[in-house]
Amino acid sequence: MDLKPLALALLLAAPAAADPLRLATWNPGLSREGPGLLLRDIEARDPQVMAAAQIIAVTAPDAILLTAFDWDLDGRALSAFAALLAEAGHPMPHLLAPRPNSGMPTGLDLDGDGRRGQPRDAQGYGRFTGHGGMALLSRLPLEAVTDHSGFLWRDLPGHRMPALPPEAAPLQRLSSTGHWDVTLRTPGAPLHLLAFAATPPAFEPRNIARNHDETAFWLGHLPSEPFAVIGNLNLDPADGAGDPAAFDRLLAHVQDPLPRSTRSPQPDGADAGQSGDPQLDTAEYPAPTGNLRLDYILPSLDVTVSGSGVLWPDPPDPLAELAAKASHRKLVWIDLELPAPAEAARN
Repeated sequence: MDLKPLALALLLAAPAAADPLRLATWNPGLSREGPGLLLRDIEARDPQVMAAAQIIAVTAPDAILLTAFDWDLDGRALSAFAALLAEAGHPMPHLLAPRPNSGMPTGLDLDGDGRRGQPRDAQGYGRFTGHGGMALLSRLPLEAVTDHSGFLWRDLPGHRMPALPPEAAPLQRLSSTGHWDVTLRTPGAPLHLLAFAATPPAFEPRNIARNHDETAFWLGHLPSEPFAVIGNLNLDPADGAGDPAAFDRLLAHVQDPLPRSTRSPQPDGADAGQSGDPQLDTAEYPAPTGNLRLDYILPSLDVTVSGSGVLWPDPPDPLAELAAKASHRKLVWIDLELPAPAEAARN
């Protein structure tokens, strides 16, 4: 597909070279049912994979966190996908994808169904090691990386972890996928990306508590430098089954730019009966669940947000078909300006 007409659709939104830093997060559906299958589809230029690459290239982020991207030991799938982005005219050469907790075996029966080695017995739900992991791609260099993914759930102050078998509590990690603090080197001040993808507050009784605590983790790990909490919180504070208490506490330390889409609400469809603003939604689900706001970029109070959006247009916008082909989740972006580095400010 020729990207030039699509690029025109975002011309007014896309930052120019001297414009603010653009961050994005997205669940692009780049996860498959077995190891190696994502790499196979990338190399085969599967239409869904190509649609995902085109959406990212058109949006042109400086850094993007993908929250459903299968991990492999040598990073072959991520490197192959980055090559597609470069081919599409938006190279993002700086890559990060540590081994996630999703699919990591524990050897225990964590969900209490009497069987071991099932997807819900892993540290985070996964059919295989690395299933539905995270990946960070950046146009700018990555500096220090602190991976908190090994943090034990029981060690979180005030945690809501339910009673687990005695052998499970000493090894159950908090992160269902991962918690990373990644320093992005920018022309201005360094920027910490506090990246994570939380478990959905559904499917298992323990998941509401875990979803809450995965957000609560950052309350004790906020850096003193500019930062942005970024990723899939899997929580809609107005609709859905999650507990927004930790999210509400986090809002005292961050800005919520409230990125909006241009789509038309569906008062008789998936938006019917919902409390939240439908143009803030980032996930498309049929009724009765309905569309939800699950994906966020929440910058610290010391940065200036100059733009934001959710890429979810209505037809006949040429991006509408492409976004629908890529994923039922929608890309979220913000543009921000960082404060001057301390030494430059003193001068």
